[in-house]
Amino acid sequence: MKLEIRNLTKAFGGLKAVDDVSLAFPSGSLSAVIGPNGAGKSTFFNLISGAFPPDQGQVLLDGQDIVRLSRSERMHRGIGRAFQVASCFPTMTVVENLMAAVTAHIGQWGNLTHRFPPPGVRERAEEVMELVGLTQVPNVEAAILSHGDQKLLDIAIALALEPRVLLLDEPTAGMGPDERWRMIERVRNLWEQRQLTLIFIEHDMDIVFQIANTIRVLCYGRVLAEGTPDEIRNNKAVIEAY
Repeated sequence: MKLEIRNLTKAFGGLKAVDDVSLAFPSGSLSAVIGPNGAGKSTFFNLISGAFPPDQGQVLLDGQDIVRLSRSERMHRGIGRAFQVASCFPTMTVVENLMAAVTAHIGQWGNLTHRFPPPGVRERAEEVMELVGLTQVPNVEAAILSHGDQKLLDIAIALALEPRVLLLDEPTAGMGPDERWRMIERVRNLWEQRQLTLIFIEHDMDIVFQIANTIRVLCYGRVLAEGTPDEIRNNKAVIEAY
């Protein structure tokens, strides 16, 4: 699914966090969004996912403007998001979190408290667990998972909603070097297997240059540069910004 951003702008008081940004993310692409602290990266994701309304601009999915749709409506249209800080039910197990996400996605909120889930829900939850590599901890409460597994669960919850565009906000934040590379390999495998349009924010430039096909650089809310890893690595304006 193609995602296109046109003239997107968002100000908080006198500060333009996102300033007239226009970008296109082709269907099935793997892209990174980078930039110094305060560049507007998370605000950019918030505008795409519907957490904030823009002051102006468009968010188009396969040519249809979704900027007036709510967050939940955008999820149903195919936009999924995993957060920098994992967002899950801490007292529920991994499989319970995923069954809750699947149940909500199919519009069966009334069945969340039932002892037995609707048909197919557990199977879908188990499929997503296998996809992200959580099959060893299905009955562990989310609160006592390792940091890396909590991040994987957050991504799994987003995947349970069957997105076609997946936004990952710093998927390796807070991890050690080895754990970072295991996580990013999972991300790459997800992209290859699911043929998602995947966009991630990341501060680790080694990771960005290793896996992103295209890199977009934001600085002070505006697009500073976009291109291949080699083009960005050698871009004087980007080097100066960092």
